[in-house]
Amino acid sequence: MENPYCQNLLRWNRYVNLTKKIYCANLATIFKTTLTTTKRIIPMVEFTHLDEKGSAKMVDVSAKESTLREAVAQGKVLMNPNTVTAIDHGEMRKGDVFGVARIAGIMAAKKTSDIIPMCHPLELTEINIDFSSDIEKGEITIEARVKTVGKTGVEMEAMTAVSAAALTIYDMCKSADRGIILSDIKLMTKHGGKSGTFVRK
Repeated sequence: MENPYCQNLLRWNRYVNLTKKIYCANLATIFKTTLTTTKRIIPMVEFTHLDEKGSAKMVDVSAKESTLREAVAQGKVLMNPNTVTAIDHGEMRKGDVFGVARIAGIMAAKKTSDIIPMCHPLELTEINIDFSSDIEKGEITIEARVKTVGKTGVEMEAMTAVSAAALTIYDMCKSADRGIILSDIKLMTKHGGKSGTFVRK
């Protein structure tokens, strides 16, 4: 006669194994249903800079029509309030900080395709870079507005202009303030092209 303890143990093992099978089957069904539903709700993101093999490529814009394109980008440079005051009053040893940073931003925007590998070389028709100071907060806001008439947008050119201007401010002021932070470089608006208008909220 079998030991009752062994019989109970066998029954328990069978119960556990059966429970595992049911759980796994239900989990697979839930996963499959969720995946199918997700595909219907959220379309797959298409990365245009990748080919069918996943290799990097430059997007072919040959068939696109040339239209007016415009982008505005912003960024901040955070620093000691005394440094902002010195910049505003033209007291930095290296000279006119905003003047040099503005030229750097314009030059960088024109060279964006040399820096960012998959950017198309563009004939830019306008580049404006403005600065605003907030002494109390210890920050300078940089805004770059870039335009072209072409087959692709100028978002990268605008953000590259802001980045270069911010780096130049750091370079012009680092001897007085090593704690400077470059922050919040972002696209604010874009107009033109197939994707239409974007406005950051």
